Amino acid sequence: MNPFKNLLSLFYPSLCVGCGAALMQNEQFVCLDCLHNLPKTNYHLHDTANNPAYDRFAGKIPVQQAAAYLYYSKEGLGQKLVGELKYQGNVALGNWIGTYLAHEWRNSEFWTDVDYIIPVPLHPKKLKKRGFNQAEVVARAIATERHISLETHNLYREKANTTQTKKSGFERWQNTQGIFNVRNAQLFENKCIILFDDVLTTGATLEACAHALLQCKNIQLRILTLAITTG
Repeated sequence: MNPFKNLLSLFYPSLCVGCGAALMQNEQFVCLDCLHNLPKTNYHLHDTANNPAYDRFAGKIPVQQAAAYLYYSKEGLGQKLVGELKYQGNVALGNWIGTYLAHEWRNSEFWTDVDYIIPVPLHPKKLKKRGFNQAEVVARAIATERHISLETHNLYREKANTTQTKKSGFERWQNTQGIFNVRNAQLFENKCIILFDDVLTTGATLEACAHALLQCKNIQLRILTLAITTG
C-alpha cells in the first residue's frame, strides 16, 4: 500500500462486510475472524445422500451433483456477503469470493470433467438496470481459477418475470415456468455443465434453467450456488 493510501485508510478505513470492524492491511472484504467463521456447508464433500442442496432437486430434475458454499440465514455472514454483492454492487467482493471458493475446493471432484460453468442469466432489461449479473461475476472468478470455460450466451432468459422475493414455493415455481431457453442445443450435447446461481432457496429458478438445458442430448448437470437458505 502506498503512503497516500495509508493516509486515506486512517480517515476512511475499509470495513469488514461481516462485523463492520476496520480491516487490517492484509485483510480483504472480511476480517480474519469472520473469514475463519464463514458458514460453510461442505456439501461438496457429500454424495447425493445427506445433501440438502441435492435434495431440493431430487425427483424434479436429473442432477448429477449439487452443492452450496455457504449457509444463508437471516443477518448471517452468508446473507451479508450476497447482499453486499447483489444490492450494493460490490463486484470486487464477488470476484474475491468466487476465487476463494474455487481455490479452497481446488482438490474437489466437483470440477472433474466439467466442460462449462453457466451462470443463471438475467433478462436484458434487468441486466441493464442493475449493470451486472451477480451470478456471472462469481462464476467468472470460479471459471478463471479452475480453468473451466464460462458460457453466458447460449442459455438465455426470454421472459422477464417478477422478483422471487416474498413468494411462496409454489408461486416461485409458477413465476419461473418457461422463462429460459437455449439458442444452440448442439453446443451442450454430451457436455458436463455446472449451472451456477447466487442463492438456492426453493430451487425454482435453477429448475427452470435445467429444463431448458435438458433439451440438449446427453447433458450431465451439476448445480452450484454461493449460498443456500436454512429456513
